[in-house]
Amino acid sequence: MRRLWAIGLVAAALAGSGCSGDRAVEPAARAAARPACKPAALAGWRRLARRIDAPVYCPAWLPDPLDGVIGSRWNNIDAVSPDRSYLESWVWQETGPGAAGGELHVNLRGYPGRTTIPTCRTGGSDSRNVPCFADPGRGISVVGIPTRLYTVNQDADAWHALLLWHRGGTLYTLSEHVAPPLTFDHVVRYLKRELAALVLIEPTA
Repeated sequence: MRRLWAIGLVAAALAGSGCSGDRAVEPAARAAARPACKPAALAGWRRLARRIDAPVYCPAWLPDPLDGVIGSRWNNIDAVSPDRSYLESWVWQETGPGAAGGELHVNLRGYPGRTTIPTCRTGGSDSRNVPCFADPGRGISVVGIPTRLYTVNQDADAWHALLLWHRGGTLYTLSEHVAPPLTFDHVVRYLKRELAALVLIEPTA
């Protein structure tokens, strides 16, 4: 009730000033709703952006206990290749006697200056080159980021559902492992929420 009362006062004030209430309030509401990179994570993502001289995406939300902080206890991979592509990964696992069992595993990748899907090796005695991300499915667009869902992926993204998109001549991916306690549909819902919470960090920030 307090919120409705406050909104009514704002609308009345705008009407009295001769302004359109919708046009004046919507930009402020959108700004307030924008996610922000957590203070504990921001410095690490800024360093990564400067190191590769390209924008990166800080995850403002990941499923608990994953935190999106580079260098935290959950950050199992922090890697930058000579071509400036990067992989940041967070994982939680519950194993052992008496444990219900489960895993949460989220990867974020970027390939500065590249728009084509990279090639991976399948491994084993008949190892061959294959696309690292394959079997594209439906498009998923959240907060203006148009992505494509890929379900056959390699290396650290094996058994993951993966969202792929392009920005400024760079390919980016966000993926999550389909494993208990999560079903495929649950992972896709998580990916949408994670996508909506991505914060772009420029190398000049």
